[in-house]
Amino acid sequence: MSSQPKISIQNLTFSYNGTDLSALTDINLDIQSNEITVLFGPAQSGTSTLLRLLNRLNDLIEGTTMTGQILLDGQDIYAPGVNVVELRRQVGMVFALPIPLPATIRENITYGPRLSGVRDQHRLAEMVERSLRAAALWDEVMDRLDESASALSGGQQQRLCLARVLALEPEVILLDNPTSGLDPISTAKVEGSLQALKRDYTIVMVPHSIQQAARVADTAAFLLMGELVEHAPGEELFTWPRDKRTEDYITGRFG
Repeated sequence: MSSQPKISIQNLTFSYNGTDLSALTDINLDIQSNEITVLFGPAQSGTSTLLRLLNRLNDLIEGTTMTGQILLDGQDIYAPGVNVVELRRQVGMVFALPIPLPATIRENITYGPRLSGVRDQHRLAEMVERSLRAAALWDEVMDRLDESASALSGGQQQRLCLARVLALEPEVILLDNPTSGLDPISTAKVEGSLQALKRDYTIVMVPHSIQQAARVADTAAFLLMGELVEHAPGEELFTWPRDKRTEDYITGRFG
């Protein structure tokens, strides 16, 4: 484990316009490189808000207020002069609902690199194969790259959206309920992909269930009403939670 965390969240408080209560209150959390960090909690706990703050997606919402810092490799991502477009390339996001571009499978993968100026066809072809392999989709679509992405199943579309993010060669991958609409087989494939991907990427995930959180987490953080209740290695937190609120939630007593 490196001495410096990949992401360091320090004294973070965040609120939306028109609300008296903070969506997040005084969050302090370090996220280590090459791990899967799971943020979990009941509805309105602030997990998705926190995830979106990690690549400044909440900038698109008017009237929000934030204090504290989020550091990526020691640099404040909310500092003046930060290139937000470049930040979102470094910190890619995969949402719960997979939305492929209305184009072929190949074009979905090459769209981002082309926007970034990549024109070499050989390099683009390598990106397509590498990204689809990393997302555990290559073997299923290698003979269909010029077919419409909309013809893929839901599970395949979700892995295509993951591959599309990987093609931009990010350092961090954010996942917001990425398997919430998938069947168990597709969910297992996505989870298997994540275990392989963490060798090269830092992954922060909001899971769709406690069971998934326990399966995939190297580190887990439990949030409740916008507060960080506790965080610990996944095996430790789901086996011996220190806080009774965490224990009550993971055992189904509330939420």
